[in-house]
Amino acid sequence: MTEKYKIYIPEEMRLRLLNDAELFDFYKKDGSVNLNGFLKELLLQYFDEYRETKERLLDTILSDLSAFSSISHEDADAIADKIMNSYMRNTEFKSERNAAITLTVSGRSLDIMHSIENNMLSRVSLSQYLNDFFSSYLSISRKDRERILFQDIFEELNTAIRKNSIIRFTSTSAPKVIFTVQPYCIAASKEEQCNYLLCLDNETGIPRSFRISRIRSLYISSSKFTPDEGIKCQLQEIAIRSPQAASKSVEAKVYLTNRGMKNFHVITKNRPDILRKDGNIWYFNWPKKQLENYFKRFGKDALILSPEESYQAMRSFYKKAFDAYRKSIKDD
Repeated sequence: MTEKYKIYIPEEMRLRLLNDAELFDFYKKDGSVNLNGFLKELLLQYFDEYRETKERLLDTILSDLSAFSSISHEDADAIADKIMNSYMRNTEFKSERNAAITLTVSGRSLDIMHSIENNMLSRVSLSQYLNDFFSSYLSISRKDRERILFQDIFEELNTAIRKNSIIRFTSTSAPKVIFTVQPYCIAASKEEQCNYLLCLDNETGIPRSFRISRIRSLYISSSKFTPDEGIKCQLQEIAIRSPQAASKSVEAKVYLTNRGMKNFHVITKNRPDILRKDGNIWYFNWPKKQLENYFKRFGKDALILSPEESYQAMRSFYKKAFDAYRKSIKDD
């Protein structure tokens, strides 16, 4: 059985939810973002936690109000309900422009919607209840939102790590490849954007990193591995520094213009840690590919002087860009 619900939410909220659906790889077969699939999964994974959190908070408010002998039990219930539904409502999304979304549900997600309709709408509409539900989710840091949506995968990975089990899975970034790895740890990126599995490729022995929300078809095999303390220390260092790239760090020297130095303090995503500075020459110890990708955003205001491989890679990158602009469509 399938049912459709028309829900009204602020446009800003819809865009934030759509952004998460895209970030966490919820796509339809035609390549478009699957907002409905994302919202169904959010209902399945977050509803119980949301409801239990609200119930605990309501119980605490009722307990505090009941301590006043001048407040009757009925009045305490009414005040607590007023506090929950009015004064404690998330007001982050104040857009006057609402968006209508159609939520199509079936199975357990339909059961949750029926539970909301039958038990939780005494003083609020369905749209308002789901507005509060979505607001609560969006108030959580992105790395923890990822943990909510993919909690089953997190639990399985933690079990495999604890038992030293070799695992197999596919990834949305390479759906036709089956990865066989030795899992060591899970770590959040420096900006707390996403969580990553740090592991060792079982065939090549090369350290690897996989974003949790991209892991699919996870299988914990009966085969075990013996953790290597050297590898463990190496991956723990990567976990602290930059878990989204498991490659080894390189010593790098970068020349920054005055504008480049200002940009360095503004462009924070995947920003490398500074070893030391010598005027406009700055030194880093960072994975080579990540270093190059970060400074590609600086244009002429950053020049990677070493290692030589990165210097040549950046020259090639900008030459290709120059050639592409020189042979632009306008000239055809």
